[in-house]
Parts: sequence; structure tokens; C-alpha cells
Amino acid sequence: MAACVLDCSLALSWILPGEQDAAVAAVLDLVADDGAVVPQIWWLETANVLLMAERRGRITLVQRVAALTALSGLHITTDRETSAAAWGTTLDLAASRHLTVYDAAYLELAIRTALPLASRDGPLVEAARTAGVRTLGHV
Repeated sequence: MAACVLDCSLALSWILPGEQDAAVAAVLDLVADDGAVVPQIWWLETANVLLMAERRGRITLVQRVAALTALSGLHITTDRETSAAAWGTTLDLAASRHLTVYDAAYLELAIRTALPLASRDGPLVEAARTAGVRTLGHV
């Protein structure tokens, strides 16, 4: 079983310069040991953030490739039910919690699997707490 639902903001805190701290490092250790589960959007979102960071000069192509290699080395499982929930539970969560549907996909997955949510996204963390979901990786 995975240790948590891992969102893109936290995963990229491991990679992007100046974003790692003790809370982020603790989640990395947890995911390295026990794995994580992600909604289907995670792979595209993560690739896009890395590409945008490269285009903006935050990281180089070499760093982007290294980041993808490092992330690929973790036991990250893709949830296969994310799409089925998209137009129902996920959309309802997005509307009621004032989230994007993308962020609500992480919350829906955390609620459905009863796993903690590892995120650095303030509104998502707040919505998770309000929904009674344990959160990891924030300050």
C-alpha cells in the first residue's frame, strides 16, 4: 500500500532549487520507502512544470532529465479510477472547496483511499484539512 497521495507541488519541491526543507525531505523519505499513489493528471502536470521551469531558466535541460530520472526511480502508482470520478465526486469537490478540478483530483483520491495528502499547495492543503484528510509536507 502506498504511504500517501503525492501531488505535483510537493514532488517538484524535491527537484526545484530553493524549495526543499525538512518537511519535504521527510515526505521524500516516506515515498522512497513506501511509495505513493497519484491521479492520472500527475504525470502530465509534473512534466509541464519541469518544462516551464526549464523555459524560464530555473533549471537546465540536464536538470529536467535528471529530475524525471529521479522521479521515475520512486514507486509511484497511478490510480486508475481518477477519470471515473472526474465528472462526479471530483467536480463536486472542486466546486464546493473552490479548487481547480486538477487539484480536486488529488483530494478525491486521498478521500477515497483514506491516505494522507502530500502537498505544498496552500488552498489544496486547506481543503484537505477541512475535509478531514491528513496532510504531509507543508509548513
